[in-house]
Amino acid sequence: MGLARNATLVTMATRSIREKGTSAAATTRSIRAKLLIDSDHYDELIARAVKDARVSVWIATANLKTMLVEAPLGSRARARGRYVSFFEVLGELAQRGVEVCLLHASLPSAPLRKELTKLGTRGVSLRRCPRVHLKMIAVDGALLYLGSANVTGAGLGAKTDGRRNFEMGILTDDVAMLDAAQARFDRIWRGKECGTCKLRSVCPSPLDSP
Repeated sequence: MGLARNATLVTMATRSIREKGTSAAATTRSIRAKLLIDSDHYDELIARAVKDARVSVWIATANLKTMLVEAPLGSRARARGRYVSFFEVLGELAQRGVEVCLLHASLPSAPLRKELTKLGTRGVSLRRCPRVHLKMIAVDGALLYLGSANVTGAGLGAKTDGRRNFEMGILTDDVAMLDAAQARFDRIWRGKECGTCKLRSVCPSPLDSP
């Protein structure tokens, strides 16, 4: 998995993620990246990268809502022009052995909670941290999205023109950025930030709790 040839080289400062108590050195270098605008999020991330995942899909989002996507190619639903829940797609990936982890801040929307009750998580792991505001999707440890889009139909371009949000982000296969972003995700996921969190007293379920 990698970027298409129309990705561009950009120069940016990156900061390595280290354990608390140590300094994080910033370095400036060039990386290969592609700018995603509006519906590109659906075309590049949902319909291509996530759908084709083989090892892992790690997602971080502030808001979490129900989202309908095109049914998989070769399915009866696709032949009938039907759309299916994004969580149904994630569940099918998990059933095939893909590690699907979703880190979110707000409670899922009411329609999504109803949908999850019906579908079940089907192997999709969800964890909630009220401080999460980063929007990130890492696929197979090989492709990284960082940008403005939450996991909602309007955010990830699943809605039609005039109904989707104005969103922008970058897609990169840069190893250093992947390592730093996934390290940050993993630290939050495992509750490594919970001990010193000032919102712990109002957190519904600290991630470091047994």
